[in-house]
Amino acid sequence: MTDLLFRDDPYVKSCEATITAVNDRGGIELDRTVFYPMGGGQPGDAGVLRLPDGGEIVIATAIKGDGADDVIHVPAEGQEIPTAGATVTASIDWAKRHSHMRIHTCLHLLSSVVEYPVTGGQISDGKGRLDFDMPEMTMEKESITERLNELIKQAHPVTVNWISDAELAAQPDLVKTMSVKPPTGQGQVRLVNVDGCDLQPCGGTHVANTQEIGPVRVRKIEKKGRQNRRISIEFSD
Repeated sequence: MTDLLFRDDPYVKSCEATITAVNDRGGIELDRTVFYPMGGGQPGDAGVLRLPDGGEIVIATAIKGDGADDVIHVPAEGQEIPTAGATVTASIDWAKRHSHMRIHTCLHLLSSVVEYPVTGGQISDGKGRLDFDMPEMTMEKESITERLNELIKQAHPVTVNWISDAELAAQPDLVKTMSVKPPTGQGQVRLVNVDGCDLQPCGGTHVANTQEIGPVRVRKIEKKGRQNRRISIEFSD
């Protein structure tokens, strides 16, 4: 099990860690990490593992391991990987991570502006999208853009708390996603609360205040099926 530092503080950019295992494909496991593993539509973090002798292992991405809290750090090809027991400094590509945080929080705002069940979503550097289960598009790009930027400027705090599996089961309306259900069975579920705007289970990383997102715009709205509408957003600054 890996101590997931990003879960409680997504602004931690690096940490000291010990390599606990290296799998047969070269994937590296650490006892603690700041690297978010790919999941929930959010890409895994990239970065480096710095060795005490000054050498670096470039990490192309991070993915989930077999256990609920296991993270596999995937090195770029052609590198020599140290063995278990080695100490490293794990550092993420902060500019890319922060971009993901801003977009992810904005997608939570989008799900509150467009009040339909979410059927899918994806985050990338500087843009993202949500798919909605809706028969007809009743809002224009301009009106969604205007509403999103209003909420961003209102500077809503973003906080995290935990509830039990039983509490989540008693509040099914908290789950907005149709295709991906929040992980249960661990005893508790992580909730992300955009104060006054949105509350839902989420394991991703987010900014501390909506104002940090910055200006955005709806890039396009697409029809992806009889009852599926895709809304794509991007930074406008």
